[in-house]
Amino acid sequence: MSLTPVVAHSAKVTPNTLLERKQAHQPITSLTAYDYATARLADDAGIDLLLVGDSLAMVVMGLDSTLPVTVDEMLHHTRAVRRGVRRAMLVSDMPYGSYHVSAEEGVANAARFLKEGGAEAVKIEGARPELVERLVAAEIPVIAHIGLTPQSVHRMGGYKVQGKTAAGYARLRKEARALENAGACAVVLEGMPRELAAEITAELTIPTIGIGAGVDCDGQILVFHDLVNLTFSPPARFVRRYADAAELFRNAITAYRDDVVERRYPAENESYHLPKSTKGTVATEPGAVAFDASQLRRKA
Repeated sequence: MSLTPVVAHSAKVTPNTLLERKQAHQPITSLTAYDYATARLADDAGIDLLLVGDSLAMVVMGLDSTLPVTVDEMLHHTRAVRRGVRRAMLVSDMPYGSYHVSAEEGVANAARFLKEGGAEAVKIEGARPELVERLVAAEIPVIAHIGLTPQSVHRMGGYKVQGKTAAGYARLRKEARALENAGACAVVLEGMPRELAAEITAELTIPTIGIGAGVDCDGQILVFHDLVNLTFSPPARFVRRYADAAELFRNAITAYRDDVVERRYPAENESYHLPKSTKGTVATEPGAVAFDASQLRRKA
């Protein structure tokens, strides 16, 4: 018998739902999504929270980091995901530069994700309690994100686990409390020791969602493309691949190519034909060469 709580498909997930899950010690399931098809599949599977992550810069657009993706590009993908979601809570990443210049610009950009993209919350990276307060005051739910924050890759000197020193450990605990006090409805804990994530989770009233932060968080999130092996790069230590979509797609594409080359596709039952009543009435153009299918090279 499954211990997974049964939630009706019509029960819309909201920030209050996430809080109730933490209070009831029921794990929160989260995934990234970047298009209608994957969003619909994840929503149908009962995933609680779907994040239109700025990771799309790397796994969808083929860029080297998350930094170049723009607000308009994130909005484009958010709208696509919105069309596939009925139950899950839809959150959009605010990309680098969209909230770093001023709080006013950050609030204005965040409002676009709700008004134009259909998001129900935004996620921002780093310890920015003042910005969280401004966003919450503007009726914009906020998920915070601390630890290994990819938008800070240059400052951190690479994608490195955070909080391994005593000073780093204390700093992240302090940041988490400040973000909760500012009004964040949840916080993503990325790339930190399990012990630290467990302590933060126990200290906070709001839910924690881990990625590379151990099993003690209130929920977990993975990048969809990591989950199904579509990243074309070695996985991080915390990634568990549940399927090999790359191999599935590669085999299907190769089989299709071979069938076209060998004229096995399309088959007769995949082709349309003239009705018998029409065949004898079709006029042949003067000088036209009749098509002889027997001349086609077919594999024996």
